[in-house]
Amino acid sequence: MHKLVLDQLEDDQAQDVVSIPLEGKSSIADFMVIGSGRSTRQVASMAQKLAENLKKAGYGPVRLEGLPAADWVLVDAGDVVVHLFRPEVRSFYNLERMWAFGDAPPVGDS
Repeated sequence: MHKLVLDQLEDDQAQDVVSIPLEGKSSIADFMVIGSGRSTRQVASMAQKLAENLKKAGYGPVRLEGLPAADWVLVDAGDVVVHLFRPEVRSFYNLERMWAFGDAPPVGDS
């Protein structure tokens, strides 16, 4: 599921994608993935497409929160929780800092 999420966000041109492993550190999920879209329209589109593709892949019902405004949309797929933001909203909440246990490099960085 984690790979599907990362691949889908890459296909949808999400910006600054970060994956934070939570396994053994939190019971809410195994991974938290955070990404940005350039506009509310892109954020909403990425969230809806991700939810559809997770469901098609057999990962069950996916919950979406925050879709009407689409400044910050939560995609709760159980083992993977995805936060999609507009850049200004993301910098305000700074979830990476709150949830990162050590450094959480952007996906693809070493």
